[in-house]
Amino acid sequence: MRVRDAVASLGALVCACSLASAGEFRLAEVRSLGAAVQPAPQSIAFTDHQADDLADPGTGLIGFEDWARTMPVQKQFLNLYPGFTEPTVNVTQNGVAKPAKEKLHMYVAEARFMLGKPARAIDLARYATIPVLERIDPAIKERVITQADIASDLNKNPGRPWCEARPGVICLGSRYDLEGKLPTGIRLANQLTDAKKKIAEYLEFHSEVRILSGADLDQAGLARLTGIDAPVVSALEQNIFYVNQVMQFGKFLAVLQTDPSDPNRTVATAFIALAVKSRVLENKKKYENVPVLRNLVPAQVLMGKSSFNTGTSISAGLPSYARNRIKAIAGLLDQG
Repeated sequence: MRVRDAVASLGALVCACSLASAGEFRLAEVRSLGAAVQPAPQSIAFTDHQADDLADPGTGLIGFEDWARTMPVQKQFLNLYPGFTEPTVNVTQNGVAKPAKEKLHMYVAEARFMLGKPARAIDLARYATIPVLERIDPAIKERVITQADIASDLNKNPGRPWCEARPGVICLGSRYDLEGKLPTGIRLANQLTDAKKKIAEYLEFHSEVRILSGADLDQAGLARLTGIDAPVVSALEQNIFYVNQVMQFGKFLAVLQTDPSDPNRTVATAFIALAVKSRVLENKKKYENVPVLRNLVPAQVLMGKSSFNTGTSISAGLPSYARNRIKAIAGLLDQG
């Protein structure tokens, strides 16, 4: 598969969009996928764990260490790479640089939906072109990059280099300019706070997309992850290994399995895992103490609970963004 011919599977499967059509999928919120009944046609069972016991009541996010301890199967497949832990960074206090752990909080969303076609009839590679990507979400600008273009301050995978030149692997550089009132709020925050590193009005990220066949996959492990005891036919995985601010990494995984009750149907399970830097969430007081910035508290903006949130893409907040992405995945796979 040529690189340029393969890029749109990400566009189709990873970007937020609104696919207005008569057959648009509907979300059904559930406490867990394991406890949910099989989704009805055009319905998506969805959970993002905000109500879990381990979730922070103020943000709905789960500490990385708690997530890794209590959800080991998710850690195995949704972590950036095997063995990834919270990294050590240099933090300057009173003019002295000291090493400290970069604490992380996880936003994890899971979804399941049914497709009325056999899993082997779904070719994930056909969704991967830049034009498809830009048609789905014009707000996110995408370009194909090579290993030479990758940011130097990334999360290096000790097991293998990111974006290896091989079939089914795509390397992407993405930029999202924040929308609505957020850029104005950020400019105001940069003027009124004393932070040495200013907040950017955009998100830039580098990622690797892999299209995997059943032979490439841990069949037993993925069955434990999805909770469906059926063959895994194919999967699409996106590893976001560099983000210019706010997040440490991101992961997207879509798993296609044969429906155990009907070989002519497909069970699709999708996961979104985003590791937010905890210190971003801890900037609450800095904003609360400035009256005009009270609605720009980072945790509120990230979770879509601020008057600065707008639209359906990233500026809407992670919960809305995840839901819209999942609806896009379902619609594209159903129509393709």
